[in-house]
Amino acid sequence: MNPIIKYLKNLFASQRVIGGDKELLGKIQADQILQKLIDEQRVPGLAITVRKNNEVYFEKGYGFADVEQQSTVDPQNTIFRIASVSKPIAAAALATMVEEGLLDLDASIYKYVPYFPQKEFDFTLRQLAGHTAGIRGYRGGEYGLNKPLGIKESLALFQDDDLLFEPGKGFQYTSFDWVLISLAMQEVSGVPFADYVRDRILKPYGLKNTFPENPGDLPPNCSTFYSKGRLGFRKAIPVNNAYKLAGGGYLSTASDIARFGQVYLDSKFRENKIQSQFLTSGIINGTPTYYGLGWQVTQDKLGRTYYGHVGNGVGGYAVFYVYPEQDMVFSILINCTNPGVLDTLEEVIGLLIGEVVA
Repeated sequence: MNPIIKYLKNLFASQRVIGGDKELLGKIQADQILQKLIDEQRVPGLAITVRKNNEVYFEKGYGFADVEQQSTVDPQNTIFRIASVSKPIAAAALATMVEEGLLDLDASIYKYVPYFPQKEFDFTLRQLAGHTAGIRGYRGGEYGLNKPLGIKESLALFQDDDLLFEPGKGFQYTSFDWVLISLAMQEVSGVPFADYVRDRILKPYGLKNTFPENPGDLPPNCSTFYSKGRLGFRKAIPVNNAYKLAGGGYLSTASDIARFGQVYLDSKFRENKIQSQFLTSGIINGTPTYYGLGWQVTQDKLGRTYYGHVGNGVGGYAVFYVYPEQDMVFSILINCTNPGVLDTLEEVIGLLIGEVVA
């Protein structure tokens, strides 16, 4: 037997290996790079699930869910903070409400949240979802806020600030946009945002290990959240992300996020008139924003189109890419605040697509 094939079959004995020698070599190279991130202590733990042609193509855990306890990472069961990868999940729920006729993307936010302070300009749900409404981003310690705020209460953080620009004339990425969207969804549906997402997205899509984070009551298989300093990994500061659940408050596994992405590889789903709007980049002054509605929409260095999201939160980092032409989904989760490894992860993604280095 070819030694490369033999090595990989042993390495991935728990799953069916698909593909030829080139694909197998790509998996080996990807595996070596990911293991090196652990060996060099660039990340504490990492889980990756890759789906191709509606099958698990590559799936493995690296490093530790808890460094002190030396508990290993399981991509199907270890739960991570997914940070802004929460936005595509919230966007799926928003699209469902639009399809049901409960919300109009081009209606004023004041139609749904009339108590939000009036600004110089009106703005819409579509502009909020595409980050072109002019709402500001985090200031000071807001990124790591640890206050038990509800969605409506959290408006106090930014509601009195002026818009940064006339809506539709600029782009400002901010999770506060999704605070307002989730509040509008909550007001219209009459049920808590988290309950609507659970019943209309998480359960139907089979996402059994995806939950809102409830501080002080984490799932037993939840990873420990870390930050990286000069002396190595330390436990991340406590935060409460409940108010920004739609923008960055969910917990999940690599396997669940890959399963979520699989839904978006269904051609009928992508060709749906409403769903396709979410996966189409906005345009400002003739220039693409590379952002749809809750989804990053862009191309990699070789010009291949993908959509998804990168998430960077306190104690968690996530990369979620869907490549429609390659029929592949990539889900990579790390239990550390911004570890600075995106270029390396994108190199791994390239290898698993087929960029094998001789």
